[in-house]
Amino acid sequence: MSVNKVILVGRLGKDPETRYTPSGQGVCNFSLATDETFKDRNGERQKRTEWHRIVLWGKLAEISQQYLKKGMLVYIEGRIQSHSWDDKTTGQKRYATDIVANVMRMLTSRAESSGMSHSAAAAASGSADSEFNQGGGDDTASSAPGPDISDEDIPF
Repeated sequence: MSVNKVILVGRLGKDPETRYTPSGQGVCNFSLATDETFKDRNGERQKRTEWHRIVLWGKLAEISQQYLKKGMLVYIEGRIQSHSWDDKTTGQKRYATDIVANVMRMLTSRAESSGMSHSAAAAASGSADSEFNQGGGDDTASSAPGPDISDEDIPF
């Protein structure tokens, strides 16, 4: 058995960019920054930022393009996918690792990111956060409980 699952909470480093495949399916890309703080050997606080390449497909891509903006805080759930290609100018092999998301949850509303207060933004959008899922079923806000899990389902 193997698992390929990633959960990230971070801020968009740029506005999403959406393109469409020849068949008309949307694909959205943006960078996401996550950071951690720690104390170094001298006891001084340090901050380290990791940048992640996020890819969303289909309806999730269209929703992300419409609602997400640089600086917004989002929850991303998905899988790691690596790929390589030959650079056309140098001929060198290039590598990239993407997070292909199937769940995106906005933790900052667009109105809030534009300077409105949290309560005004929540009132404008109906709630302070919205979750969108990719895959089978409805692509809108999801609040349905997960499947029942018994002790026999836990792998350890």
